[in-house]
Amino acid sequence: MTSEPSSPTGTDPLPGPPPGCPAHGRGPGGTHRLHGPDAKDLGGLYERLRDEHGPVAPVLLHEDVPMWVVLGHAENLQMVRSPSQYTRDSRIWTPLLDGTVKPDHPLMPHIAWQPICSHAEGDEHQRLRDAVTSAMATIDHRSVRRHIGRSTQALVNRICERGRADLVSQFAEHLPMAVMCEILGMSEEYNERMVQAARDALKGTETAIQSHAYVMEALSRLTTRRRARPEDDFTSHLVTHPARLTDDEVREHLRLVLFAAYEATANLLANALRMVLTEPGFRAQLNGGQMTVPEAIEQSLWNEPPFSTVFGYYAKQDTELGGQAIRKGDGLLFAPAPGNVDPRIRPDLSAGMQGNRSHLAFGGGPHECPGQDIGRAIADVGVDALLTRLPDIRLACPEEDLRWRESIAARHLVALPVCFDPKPQQDVDLPPRLMPVPPTRVDRPAYDDTAPGALPKPAPVPAPVPPPTPPRPDTHPTGFWGRLLRWWHGD
Repeated sequence: MTSEPSSPTGTDPLPGPPPGCPAHGRGPGGTHRLHGPDAKDLGGLYERLRDEHGPVAPVLLHEDVPMWVVLGHAENLQMVRSPSQYTRDSRIWTPLLDGTVKPDHPLMPHIAWQPICSHAEGDEHQRLRDAVTSAMATIDHRSVRRHIGRSTQALVNRICERGRADLVSQFAEHLPMAVMCEILGMSEEYNERMVQAARDALKGTETAIQSHAYVMEALSRLTTRRRARPEDDFTSHLVTHPARLTDDEVREHLRLVLFAAYEATANLLANALRMVLTEPGFRAQLNGGQMTVPEAIEQSLWNEPPFSTVFGYYAKQDTELGGQAIRKGDGLLFAPAPGNVDPRIRPDLSAGMQGNRSHLAFGGGPHECPGQDIGRAIADVGVDALLTRLPDIRLACPEEDLRWRESIAARHLVALPVCFDPKPQQDVDLPPRLMPVPPTRVDRPAYDDTAPGALPKPAPVPAPVPPPTPPRPDTHPTGFWGRLLRWWHGD
């Protein structure tokens, strides 16, 4: 009679690999690490784990803290939809209870329990979640889409006359912040400092604490103002909800909504634009009408979800998942990136996923992202308006020169340099106009002339001057243009 093997994510010590074993460079027991040299290519590592262990695999976090990563699509859904078996409350996590995870652990900001709806359960989860979803329900999506359009126009105006830009730092990282500041009711706080503070806080740099404090100070001022004088915005509806959230609860949920929406949507925008610029099939389908921008966004959510994994879920009892024995107190990573490419549901990754929204990008179950429609709207309107204004936009470096910053939680595109023929600015209060594109020149280089070894960029062909935009009259003109103006202004 053999004894039951120790849980790879439990606290029992596991022997190290013998000398000369291929498992050297891994952690105790040959378990793969999700950080360091063993994890330079997390996508490839997830596939090796799938081959070795199936849809649920043991892994090690920083400081060799044990965890399970859920690789299967069905298993991820089973976990997030089973609140009786799994919780987001890390206070039951065995490595935290026995002191294996120290207070200064690098991932503690992701792991530590907080008094927010995404970590609560039962009646407390219902109280907090109701307040957030009720406040979300008051958002006028038509008005938000107009604001997204105006913000996109303003951002494109900053770059259109130069003929070159970085779509990550000058577009994808700005548009979500501009929109979220408007939704929360603090449009005056949107500026370069707020964008950089959010980026810095999420990157976890040496100045992340100060950057986080800067954002929290802005949210504290907003909470105080809306407590004294509510208006028609998300924060006011959160403050005045019958759940009677305290100021601390309001601030923490504003932080949750702002950071989650900002990070996810910035990644989504960058990923979708990269896909359009580097994969000719998608650009051709968009131009030919075989694919809409919303369909392209959904394809991006399948291929490159904004979050690779989400910390974390914790077993409330001994159970089984994906053929693995999960012990009470074990931790599990919800993993949209490997789950979305599960070969059981996507045997052919080159096949399009148009019309299929069953990806894991926005989670599922009681903690499914309540603001996913806002994220989709920012990406849909932003990408569409950008491509309308700059139809000849193209990558300004060889595709193989693109770089990513990868962590357990996400994979960020560092920069997306592009070039295009300079265009005139447009009125931000009007829908974006399609500018005529000069005929493609055979000798025009496919990338920026500042790249090493690049050909010099030929002189740009001046764009035709568009007809002057008439001032907005009190009564809109009739016909198609009139209907378009009325839609844009919400009349």
